[in-house]
Amino acid sequence: MASQSKTSVHDYVVKDARGNDVDLSSYKGKVLLIVNVASQCGLTNSNYTELAEVYGKYKDQGLEILAFPCNQFGAQEPGTNEQILEFACTRFKAEYPIFDKVDVNGEKAAPLYKFLKSSKGGLLGDDIKWNFSKFLVDKEGNVADRYAPTTSPLSIEKDIKKLLEKN
Repeated sequence: MASQSKTSVHDYVVKDARGNDVDLSSYKGKVLLIVNVASQCGLTNSNYTELAEVYGKYKDQGLEILAFPCNQFGAQEPGTNEQILEFACTRFKAEYPIFDKVDVNGEKAAPLYKFLKSSKGGLLGDDIKWNFSKFLVDKEGNVADRYAPTTSPLSIEKDIKKLLEKN
């Protein structure tokens, strides 16, 4: 029998930074901002700072940020999951979940990222171009939008608010 095709972010199970399975269906009813993060990128300070700010503003209204460390761009996330957690949570007070380090491109790309990219292709093809690419996902698990690494988290606040206000 053919396996059921996945039609929503909520159909995936991923690993958190401590190796535990996280069923993304547990985020049903929440707006998600899914970001591939790195700790040694030129975009790190501004993105981590603004992600924490956006999360602080909207977490009580139903926003969840899911951070997926990735070392595919300039080897800018070389650390272990433990080091990444320490960095994000200590230096940037990240209160949102940090997941297991993944590949976002290529044959070994995480299934979730294959789904995100197929849902919202980029301007120059589907591949993720760099650290801090962002996917905004609605309460039903559908990819609503995709943003370039250089798009500041604060600049997409209006899109986040729009999705949070939808029933």
